[in-house]
Amino acid sequence: MLVQRVAVASVTVDGVIRGSIGPGFLVFLGAGQGDTFETAAKCAAKVAGLRVFEDAGGKMNLSLAETGGAVLSISQFTLYGDLRRGRRPSFDAAAAPEVAEPLYEAFCAGIEAAGIRCERGVFGAHMEVALVNDGPVTIWLDSEDLEHPRRA
Repeated sequence: MLVQRVAVASVTVDGVIRGSIGPGFLVFLGAGQGDTFETAAKCAAKVAGLRVFEDAGGKMNLSLAETGGAVLSISQFTLYGDLRRGRRPSFDAAAAPEVAEPLYEAFCAGIEAAGIRCERGVFGAHMEVALVNDGPVTIWLDSEDLEHPRRA
């Protein structure tokens, strides 16, 4: 998952704006083989609690809930593109669409359950995504990393 702090972001499908937010996160979410509903819930909790918005002292210390921000969630299996061999990416590590779509929806539901507005793209559609990156602040979060606690 790629999380970008944005000033504004929107997604358009077939010329129609399907989702739009002001300050918050643009999340590009790919589901991998082996990801589960538990993975989706953990990812949603991590994003909802991610403290990368500046407090009064200028320190990145505030979360979406504390700033009133929103999430624009975009499904993106191409995050699993493997370029280790050749020049055309392999997407074998990505979950099949019938598995990935419910996980994507579960992630979005988890964001909403945390009290954060979550706008969505259209799963599997060709989308045009527009954004103004704020910072820029861009965070890569691999769901596998959530399974390995940080060393003390």
